Amino acid sequence: MYKNQYDTDVTVWSPQGRLHQVEYAMKAVQLGSVCLGLRSEGHVVIAAVKKQTAELASYSRKLQKIEERVAIGVSGLTSDARSLAKFMRTECLNHRYVYGSCIQVGRLVNDVADKHQRCTQSYVRRPYGVGLLVASCDSTGPRLFQTDPSGNYYEHYAHSIGARSQAARTYLEKHYESFPGCTKEQLVEHAIKALAGCMAGDEEITAKCTEIGVIGLNEDYNMLSEADIQSYLDRIEVAAGGAGEEKGGDDDDDDAMDAEDVGAV
Repeated sequence: MYKNQYDTDVTVWSPQGRLHQVEYAMKAVQLGSVCLGLRSEGHVVIAAVKKQTAELASYSRKLQKIEERVAIGVSGLTSDARSLAKFMRTECLNHRYVYGSCIQVGRLVNDVADKHQRCTQSYVRRPYGVGLLVASCDSTGPRLFQTDPSGNYYEHYAHSIGARSQAARTYLEKHYESFPGCTKEQLVEHAIKALAGCMAGDEEITAKCTEIGVIGLNEDYNMLSEADIQSYLDRIEVAAGGAGEEKGGDDDDDDAMDAEDVGAV
């Protein structure tokens, strides 16, 4: 993207009917590290790849707890995410104080989307440069929503946002039909496999750079420890190794057949 005369203010429309400042904010979401979510009939899982700003720096958090049955995954500017997370916690507390019950996640997401959208209507504000995946289990079952800086929000069975998220989205689209009947463990394995496809170059997914949270119908939000994530990684690696050995055996047979064909010629 480049600077032009129509991107100096968020309220200025271009001749093509575009708000460039909003598009720049959505670009910030695409530059953040990948975050994904998926749900079954009994659980919803959100997972993300954490990044370091420097080799000696700690990893930045990508998942945040909002309430016992509500959590978010973020991609984009984490400072903006903190502001939105604080707003969501306040809304949850206000609803619990007034009505004595947990807020419906659909209403909470609508309030967040409205907050996003108000920033696109005033020249004294800039859009939030962050996208959210909101995971929850309420009276209607597991839910997964996505919000973006334009103020739109969508509900998904599975979705991913951030850099290289297309690879994860391709994996999720390929396997989503099996998600409703998955156990919690199977959902976590699918999340790890989807994240693994988003790693850059020769990078490998590790327990240290991965965050995974789980919410169930009768289970509050739980962040998996590094040891738990490592056990899933080991299990997936063993399964992949077994599949590779079987594939290798087939390749040997194919090579032998090819050699016979060459000899016949």
